[in-house]
Amino acid sequence: MSNIKPLYDRVVIKRMEEEKVSAGGIVIPDSATEKPIKGEVVAVGEGKVLDNGSVRAPKVKPGDKVLFGKYSGTEVKLDGNEYLVVREDDIFALLG
Repeated sequence: MSNIKPLYDRVVIKRMEEEKVSAGGIVIPDSATEKPIKGEVVAVGEGKVLDNGSVRAPKVKPGDKVLFGKYSGTEVKLDGNEYLVVREDDIFALLG
């Protein structure tokens, strides 16, 4: 991964691949699958600047597996890889 450092409360995520075979064993073509809403955090900004000027540290860190909104963020392509840049508020949950 290239050296990318998101600003403030932004997080860079690499989408995780979705299952390509249904429970019944049917292979699902790429054109019929939705974009995954799970991913791995690859970079995190310093945190959100609050109204009083202090900075709230992010709750996620690189390597965390997360769930995020289906239409969240901005897709970017770096060094041939696709990433998603979202605000920390667009992340719903950490996956264990």
